[in-house]
Amino acid sequence: MLGWEFPPFISGGLGTACYGLTRAMDQLGIEVTFVLPAALEGQYTSHVKLLAAGSYTPTTPFKFDPMKNVTFRAIDSPLQPYATPDIYQQQIEEALRQKQKDSGLAGQLFGAADYSGDMYREVYRYAAIAAQLAADEQFDIVHAHDWITYPAGILVSQMSGKPLIVHVHSTEFDRSGEHVNQMIYDIERQGMHAAHKIITVSHFTRNILISRYGVPGEKVEVVHNGVQRNGGEWTLNETGIEKDEKIVLFLGRITMQKGPEYFLAAAKKVLDVMDNVKFVMTGSGDMMHRAVEMAAGLGIGHKVLFTGFLRGQDVQKIYKMADLYVMPSVSEPFGIAPLEALDNNVPVIISKQSGVSEVLRHALKVDFWDVDEMANKIVAVLQYPALQQTLANYGNFEVRRLRWQDSARKCNRIYEEALLAV
Repeated sequence: MLGWEFPPFISGGLGTACYGLTRAMDQLGIEVTFVLPAALEGQYTSHVKLLAAGSYTPTTPFKFDPMKNVTFRAIDSPLQPYATPDIYQQQIEEALRQKQKDSGLAGQLFGAADYSGDMYREVYRYAAIAAQLAADEQFDIVHAHDWITYPAGILVSQMSGKPLIVHVHSTEFDRSGEHVNQMIYDIERQGMHAAHKIITVSHFTRNILISRYGVPGEKVEVVHNGVQRNGGEWTLNETGIEKDEKIVLFLGRITMQKGPEYFLAAAKKVLDVMDNVKFVMTGSGDMMHRAVEMAAGLGIGHKVLFTGFLRGQDVQKIYKMADLYVMPSVSEPFGIAPLEALDNNVPVIISKQSGVSEVLRHALKVDFWDVDEMANKIVAVLQYPALQQTLANYGNFEVRRLRWQDSARKCNRIYEEALLAV
């Protein structure tokens, strides 16, 4: 399995999905070797520790308890989810400047003699290293998550003769709209057409693959994401913040895809009729500064709190503080955050342009662009406690049906079908 990220070092839903899926596969007895383009140190979650491998030197696999069937390998590479070529190049330049100050750290991360500073060449360098690591592994299936890992998946599949499964969590059309990066689109399309089977996280995404990438429909299977039950017992007293106002939460990357400008436009309309509301925007992204300026320009800057990126217990606390979660995504392949909100008894409003709307009935749904309707539904939830409680209770009961074990079983069935077909 080739992925981009894994908790606690995550920047989006992909890491959460990989965590839930691999943990469920472990419980089903499926043996997984998980390869990451990362060079990370530090304390991981209680059941996961990541072993960093040298650039071209395979190392002894490391297994963890209680994930007894999952082995993790890290390839020294600065590749990361959601980075554009420009952002990637900026990070490389900063790392190389750091090398002059601290040759140890920079050398460890970026010091390979064969390293090149171009994002696309790095994708293929990662593919070559992954293929060398795979030569020492015994496996039946190659499972690649999203575009950065597709070239690696293709190469490993070709060298081993094993079937390739590509798992589409997001497409370039979701991230960039109609202004796609042609090279990323080409890599995505190549991976999809090279794959023996394709898994998408929703029918919404499946339709994009068929219409935009020319993929035959019979090749694409939908496996909805699950939700990891948090099991936490947080109380508002533990947050250290008194709740004297209603809190409406946006939690996600602050990028075009997630619709932060529609959230703020709706917030303005809500505040025109209700004063005791605060809007919390949790996350980071390339639209952060624009969102701050927009809030100020609308005259609601004092009512909007930007927390930056949160993880772990801070995420649980912010959910417990919220009265309502809003996901106004322009194009959302799935959307795990609404499931997490409902798991914390927070009612949700989600855009109709999302995969998660396929599996949630007890959620209010709006078109992302209809800020009047979005504002009306926010006001309704905040002003009518019975509606808020009903959405929270029924929604919480509903997410209990969405288990990662079911997703893992569906993936296993797809593996078996791919093996029979070769």
